[in-house]
Amino acid sequence: MEPRSDSEVPLADRPLVDTGIYRDGRRVATPSSLAETYRYLPGAEGTMAWIGLYRPAEEELLAAAEEFGLHKLAVEDAIVAHQRPKIERYGETLFVVLRAARYLDEAEEVSFSELHLFIGPNFVLTVRHGQAPDLAAVRRRMEADPELLRRGPEAVLYALLDNVVDGYAPVIAGLQNDIDEIETEVFGADPHVSRRIYELSREVIEFQRATRPLLGILRSLEAGFEKYGIDEELQRYLRDVADHATTVAERADGFRQLLDNILTVNATLVTQAQNEEMKKMTEASLAQNEEIKKISAWAAILFAPTLIGTVYGMNFDFMPELHWGIGYPFALVLMLAVCLGLYAVFKRRNWL
Repeated sequence: MEPRSDSEVPLADRPLVDTGIYRDGRRVATPSSLAETYRYLPGAEGTMAWIGLYRPAEEELLAAAEEFGLHKLAVEDAIVAHQRPKIERYGETLFVVLRAARYLDEAEEVSFSELHLFIGPNFVLTVRHGQAPDLAAVRRRMEADPELLRRGPEAVLYALLDNVVDGYAPVIAGLQNDIDEIETEVFGADPHVSRRIYELSREVIEFQRATRPLLGILRSLEAGFEKYGIDEELQRYLRDVADHATTVAERADGFRQLLDNILTVNATLVTQAQNEEMKKMTEASLAQNEEIKKISAWAAILFAPTLIGTVYGMNFDFMPELHWGIGYPFALVLMLAVCLGLYAVFKRRNWL
């Protein structure tokens, strides 16, 4: 995978979105550049920098990496993007990749955005590659709660995880609504429902790929509570996020199973409808065959006297029957006998 070209993202869309210097849970400075931010940190005990970048240029991220000592593999992931959700620890720095999601109801699509987090002893660096999540709202929430914010970078990590997981709730609601509509369409014999089931199943699978790894991330964080001395109150908050994430993952799994079942039911209903149609066509064909047999039988019966009459109507001079005294009655009796004989044959074979 190649890094994003600078020409793909205008410079106006790659600003230093916001940066703040926090001490004891309160913002004490708002640097206007990364260089100015770095000057606040050395030797400042209890000070934390929270830097937010939106689609940064490669040189901007490399400069931040050099200042904070970020691992080159993590920086490469953040530059290239298109990563799966994961957590990695490089020395004292924690690197987390999250996938925020929004549900586009009109298109019935789940839109994903990547969020890369670098969590260090005295800094939080966020690299956002899409419109979601709303990190400004997270920052406002944390700044409104200095007691939580003074717990350091781990508190910011909790707030970001919580925001991403909470953002999954509207996606779950949107998927549930569309599945309810699909169930109605399936039993309403909508001919286009199979395609809709398939496309929604694909969106659910993508959603699972974003939510399932999050459980592993939270388990890894929980496993490191004691080793890294995570605040007890933060542990409770992170467990709460883990509970919500587990619920989301279970709902996504349930949606996928439900859509599989709906697809099976729809296939069964389609097969039944086809069988009913074939049955009706077969019955119509049998009825048509019966009518054809009747018509053919009567045509044969009526053809016999016509044939006899045609023979006698040729009027050749050397036809001995023409001079019989009983020739005419004989011809009529012969016609009647042939007709009755054919009628008896067809009747015995249930053609009439």
